[in-house]
Amino acid sequence: MDKKDIKKVVLAYSGGLDTSIIIPWLKENYNNCEVIAVSGNVGQADELDGLEEKAKKTGASKLYVLDLTEEYVDDYVIPTMKAGAVYEDYLLGTSTARPCIAKGLVDVAKKEGADAICHGCTGKGNDQVRFELAIKHFAPNMPIIAPWREWDIKSREEEIEYAEAHDIPLKINRETNYSKDKNLWHLSHEGLDLEDTNNEPTYEKKGFLEMGVSPIDAPDEPEYITLDFVKGVPVALNGEKMTAKEIILALNEIGGKNGIGITDIVENRLVGMKCRGVYETPGGTILYKAHETLESICLDKMTMHEKQRIAITFAELVYNGQWFTPLREALSAFVDKTQENVTGYVKLKLYKGNIIKAGVDSPYSLYSEEIATFGESDYDQKDSQGFINLYGLPIKVQAVVNAKNQ
Repeated sequence: MDKKDIKKVVLAYSGGLDTSIIIPWLKENYNNCEVIAVSGNVGQADELDGLEEKAKKTGASKLYVLDLTEEYVDDYVIPTMKAGAVYEDYLLGTSTARPCIAKGLVDVAKKEGADAICHGCTGKGNDQVRFELAIKHFAPNMPIIAPWREWDIKSREEEIEYAEAHDIPLKINRETNYSKDKNLWHLSHEGLDLEDTNNEPTYEKKGFLEMGVSPIDAPDEPEYITLDFVKGVPVALNGEKMTAKEIILALNEIGGKNGIGITDIVENRLVGMKCRGVYETPGGTILYKAHETLESICLDKMTMHEKQRIAITFAELVYNGQWFTPLREALSAFVDKTQENVTGYVKLKLYKGNIIKAGVDSPYSLYSEEIATFGESDYDQKDSQGFINLYGLPIKVQAVVNAKNQ
């Protein structure tokens, strides 16, 4: 679509540096088009404060704030957690949120009769792919505007200069200009001193960590928690029934104060480069550990091992923006089948960044103390001799053949 034909644009709006300057930039470069800002609330909390006033002050005609928190948890976070999907130690906080937000963007764009959808993702990152693949799924013919692929701005410092020249208020400055993404599952930090892999993150510096504390500053006494699951889905915390969203929010508080879920990663981006990020995922880290612990007694060997293999593929699909694909849906169907008996409770001990198993039980447990015991049991140990003879038969035959031909 020609620029002159674009009269109404729906913008994925966070109120951060990128999207704050995009509103006036769109109006300057797209014939003073109407800009409708859309913020998908996936649990970024105080980042939503004052957003409408800011959006309108910088030129937006209106702001939609879509409450996607329940949908985000139930339709994206929990399926990913049940799959055990982890991308290079990263629990996919941003990756799971983008398709959820993009779906909401398309809904508003269709409702408003927008001519294009705009996002503030850079040409170096993964999010441009995640947004655009999801948009293509729901609106295959919708034009997409990506200012970072068009404008002359080359750095976040130049973005700040643009904002200052256009009187756009910012919550950051050049010294605190980390690139961050926050939702109810995690918080990511990139840029500044983290770009040098020789630098240790300033975990103990006030204001760096936002969802918790450094393990050094965590309490000196451990904290015990219990989690209950039904078919792989968390349903209760410390005996109190809650929704999955409520459990995650509560675990964020508990995990955060105990220094849980801080990860420093150099990851392989989809676009080919390596990048470094520090992630805070306190509740998610606990949930993954509890779920994995329960699966260890509920899943048979072959199912568990196959599930571990597909978890890598699942994580790559999510990371690479391929949520809305037949393969991801097929893998989720497999995962759901494996979770039919993943019901029970897990007890964990949290201590200074550590998650220590403290008990697990399930009515579907495949662990039999009577069979596994070192004490007396009905297990006939003589059976193992025949098993080993058959299991080792190919090795024995190969050894005999090798001996004949030496």
